[in-house]
Amino acid sequence: MSCSLTRPLQLSTVPTSPIAEAAPLSLCAREPHVPADRLVAEMVPPPRFDAVRFDTYVPDPQQPSQIEAVKVLSDFASGLGDAHASGGGKRRWFARAPKNTAPAAPRGVYLDGGYGVGKTHLLASLWHATPAEPSLKAFGTFVELTNLVGALGFQQTVRTLSGHRLLCIDEFELDDPGDTVLVSTLLGKLVDAGVALAATSNTLPGKLGEGRFAAADFLREIQGLSAHFRPLRIDGEDYRHRGLPEAPPPYSDEQVAKAAYATEGASLDDFPHLLEHLARVHPSRYGALTDEVRAVCLTDVQPVPDQSTALRLVVLADRLYDREVPVLASGLPFDRLFSDEMLNGGYRKKYFRAISRLTALARDAKALVAQ
Repeated sequence: MSCSLTRPLQLSTVPTSPIAEAAPLSLCAREPHVPADRLVAEMVPPPRFDAVRFDTYVPDPQQPSQIEAVKVLSDFASGLGDAHASGGGKRRWFARAPKNTAPAAPRGVYLDGGYGVGKTHLLASLWHATPAEPSLKAFGTFVELTNLVGALGFQQTVRTLSGHRLLCIDEFELDDPGDTVLVSTLLGKLVDAGVALAATSNTLPGKLGEGRFAAADFLREIQGLSAHFRPLRIDGEDYRHRGLPEAPPPYSDEQVAKAAYATEGASLDDFPHLLEHLARVHPSRYGALTDEVRAVCLTDVQPVPDQSTALRLVVLADRLYDREVPVLASGLPFDRLFSDEMLNGGYRKKYFRAISRLTALARDAKALVAQ
């Protein structure tokens, strides 16, 4: 189902330049189908993190935990290679210790910290540093992992991932008990198969404290896996805005439309209609929704009306950020998307992350108006 702008564009908004040979794309006109094999093939670090490495991470000198995290994760990656070299036969880097022996040191790690401290950068760096072929390593968000289970079925997912050396899970969720138990059971099976695990946490600050993480709560949800994880706290402020100028204010509808027509591969949608369309597309397809889109142009940005819509927007913001798609918008600024009630509720860490990422993408979009 397609959608258009709430208000018809004036003719003056459509550029007469030869660049504007075709109308922009529309996200609302897309209803992508994503086969299960694509979900598996795409379990790699997203484009934004293709080139990141431990030595490209820039720790804040005021935050020793960031420097420590690089060392711990570098050692963790090296340890996986050492275990592979000495294991012989079936890979058992995470194998349970034989009876009557002391338990092995934790061989898994999860990263805890606020948004914008570089957890995903470090997790992707771990993926790149682990000595294994890409087909033997998997990287995805918690949501993408649950989507994979939904597409393949539980047993097939276990079989598919059991041959991997490492599974990295970004933004481990605690807000859906059903999905958390599902993934906890899955991780238990993978640990038994010898798969090393690494995760970043996604806490519920309303319950656990803003920017803080209750390890006991997290590890209780990962039933029986606490002995395999080393908690690693990463402190700091949001690097996306550290020392950078403020994000540009929203533009006019005319500026946004003109930029959309002048930018090859740009999409142009009315924000309220886009929110309606997201309700008809499963979040597992939001990445495919943005395939070959080089910029997202939105008019009439308004406050998000309810929590379900807000959570869908968070997923879209994550996919756009992962793919480095700039976002040009008119209407309200992104820091006014979510109500005070939402920003003070149990999902506020998600909303602050979305604001942070959309603000960074808005900054990237400034050049579109200058064209």
